[in-house]
Amino acid sequence: MGTYELPFGIDRSLLRLDSQDPYICLHFVIIFVRDQEQSLRFYVDKLGFRVAIDHRFENGRRWIEVAPPDGNANLGLAPIEPGADIESFISRETRVWFITEDVNRKYEEWNARGVSFSFPPQVPAWGGIHTRFEDPDGNSFGLAGFDELTRGVEAQRVALARKHEAEQRAAQEMEIAKQVQARLFPQIHPDAKTLEYAGVCLQAREVGGDYFDFLDLGQQQLGLVVSDVSGKGIAAALLMANLQANLRSQGALALTDPINFLRSVNRLFYTNSADSSFASLFFAMYDDSSRRLRFANCGHLSGLVLRSDKTCERLSSTGTLLGLFQDWDCSIGECQLSPGDMLALYTDGVTEAHKDSGEEFGESALIDALHQHGSGSCQTALEGITSAVRDFNPTHQHDDITLIIAKCRAAD
Repeated sequence: MGTYELPFGIDRSLLRLDSQDPYICLHFVIIFVRDQEQSLRFYVDKLGFRVAIDHRFENGRRWIEVAPPDGNANLGLAPIEPGADIESFISRETRVWFITEDVNRKYEEWNARGVSFSFPPQVPAWGGIHTRFEDPDGNSFGLAGFDELTRGVEAQRVALARKHEAEQRAAQEMEIAKQVQARLFPQIHPDAKTLEYAGVCLQAREVGGDYFDFLDLGQQQLGLVVSDVSGKGIAAALLMANLQANLRSQGALALTDPINFLRSVNRLFYTNSADSSFASLFFAMYDDSSRRLRFANCGHLSGLVLRSDKTCERLSSTGTLLGLFQDWDCSIGECQLSPGDMLALYTDGVTEAHKDSGEEFGESALIDALHQHGSGSCQTALEGITSAVRDFNPTHQHDDITLIIAKCRAAD
């Protein structure tokens, strides 16, 4: 759609904010009236104007401004001071003109409401169409229209309709994307006799780049995944979907050769994403019989293991970020869990949640929250911790909040 210029100053919404040349616009034009209330009712009830200002001062005087639907400049309805020469203030021709796209329709509408016109709409030699009307005091105003104006207003109307349609379509598409992404998160929890676990992702926008998953790897092996894809919004959501598909489609390889499994995931992610795209990933495999946890921390935040004696062990990085390099490698770490131990995997939306002052929630507060809520179920702990993170800045969530909590227990 091409650009257009509305004629006769109809497009007056653009602000010129050049500090070298101070901004200026027309605020109001004063019209003197005998009875402010009577004039107010005329402009509002008969002309359809709105009340812009209606203020009474301490001395009892009243200041009223009314505005046409355009609202760009107001009419100030000023009372005539007692004893003043009324005829010197009441003007038969104010030289104030109103512009409309359809003079005939406004004429018929206002005439039916009892507005007094000097003559029906006329087409003068200079083109266009015009008429004049009077307010209760006899102040006379011009009402005019031009073909260019009509075309310009219609073009603007069409542009606004298209914009509204595009916004609605974008909102519908975003809602569909939100529903699709929600299905990418785990819908089924694989059985585990010695591990209770739960996860959540609270997105800052409709869709995002955080991801968590639970994978049944076979042979009593449970996969726990937390990832944070670079970027925001739709772009990050698409990358997240790509990463999820790679992990799930090759999950069988993880059991026998986790390093080659992650190499393959990196290679596919590298191939299918832009040069600047990357993802951090924490991938853990839990053996339900031995309670052994093997993990790869690929540029992600350290996993936290809170032991039953209240000590905390960090599962630090074992490799670099995914997607930055085609030739990529990592190592596998190990951690033995015992009944009563608790594992927490999370994204930076938890620890880097911050107040407007810049103060962050931080790892220490997360550990304190894990101790505080760890005695209950994993789901209860998730709810308590995410509430604490959100309450840290209740006015704005800056990033996705993603968290997995798993508690080791004795076999049933």
